[in-house]
Amino acid sequence: MFNLFNQKEKTNDINEKLKYRYTKTKQDLKDLEEVTDATLHSQYDALAKGTQQGISTMPRLKNAMLEEAELLTDASENYARLSLKARKQSDELKTRVKEAERFERKSNKKVKLLPVKPTNAEIDYEEKITKHFAAGDTFYKLFWVFFIGCFGGVVIETIWCLITRGHYESRVGLIYGPFNLVYGFGALVLTYSLYKYRNRSSIYSFIGGFISGSVVEYACSFFQEMAFGSTSWDYSSMPYNLNGRICLEYSIFWGILGILWIKTIYPIMATWILKIPNKTGKPLTTILLVFMLFNSFMSGATVFRWYERTQNIQADNAFEIYLDNHYPDQKMQKIYANLEFK
Repeated sequence: MFNLFNQKEKTNDINEKLKYRYTKTKQDLKDLEEVTDATLHSQYDALAKGTQQGISTMPRLKNAMLEEAELLTDASENYARLSLKARKQSDELKTRVKEAERFERKSNKKVKLLPVKPTNAEIDYEEKITKHFAAGDTFYKLFWVFFIGCFGGVVIETIWCLITRGHYESRVGLIYGPFNLVYGFGALVLTYSLYKYRNRSSIYSFIGGFISGSVVEYACSFFQEMAFGSTSWDYSSMPYNLNGRICLEYSIFWGILGILWIKTIYPIMATWILKIPNKTGKPLTTILLVFMLFNSFMSGATVFRWYERTQNIQADNAFEIYLDNHYPDQKMQKIYANLEFK
C-alpha cells in the first residue's frame, strides 16, 4: 500500500511538472509570436518605404529578412513534427484510458461468457518485464503469429463452411496438416502493418487493414495464377473490383478485420505466445520454421505436378513419379477443393 501511495505521488509530481513546462512553453511561444509579428511588420514597412531607392541600398534589412525567413521555415518544420507527435500522443493517451475502462467494465461483470482479453498495453508491459523472446514485432513474434494464423484460419473457415453449407469442405493450403499460407501471411501482414497502431484509435486500424489486406489478397491471387496457372477466387462479377482479385466490399471487410485483429485477436494470440517459455521458444521456432518451409515446398511441388498432369505431361524423374504415386488427382482434389486451373 505504501509503495502504491508513493507511486501515485510520483505520478502526480510528474504530471504537475509537465503541466508547468507546457504552460511556460505555451506562454513563451505566445510572446515569441507577438515579437515576431511586430518585428516583421516593422521590416515590411521599412522595405516598402525604401523600395523606390532599391533593395540593394538596404543590405542589412535584406539579409535580416532572408535569415528570418530561414528561421521561420525551420520553425514551421519543427512545429509540424511536434504537432503530429502531440496529436499521436494525445490519441494514444485517450485510447489507453478508454481500453483500460472497457477492460474494467468487462472484468466487473458477474457473468462472463468468455475470458476477458488483456489490453495491448498490458501485453507490452508483460513482455517488457519478462524480457520475452518474442517481445514486440520481432521475427519470433511475427513467425508465431504467422503459424497460429495458418492453423486458426483453416479451423475458423472450416467451421464457417459447416454452418453455412452444412458439409465439410477442405480449406487447407498445405498438404501436411491443417495449415493455409494465405491466412498465415494475412495474419503476419496485418500484425506487422498495424502493430504501431495497437494503442491508437480504431480508425487507424481500419485504414491499415483496408490497405494491407487488399494488397495481400491481390498479391496472393497474382502469385497463384502466375506460378500455377490457377485461381481460388474471382471477384469479376462484383462492383469496384480490380482484375477480379480484390473488390471494394471485401476491402472494407479487411478494414473491419484490421480493427478486430489488432484490438481483439492479436492480444489473445500474444497472450498465448507469452506462455511459451524463453528457454524453448527460439529452438521450437526454428523447428517449426523448417517444417513450414518443407511443407510449403512439397505443397508447391504437388500442385505444380498436378497441373502438369492436366496438360498430359508425363513424369520424367523419380521425384515426379513419387508425387504421382502419393498425390494423385483424386487426393489433390480432396485437399484443394476450390482450386481451378486456367
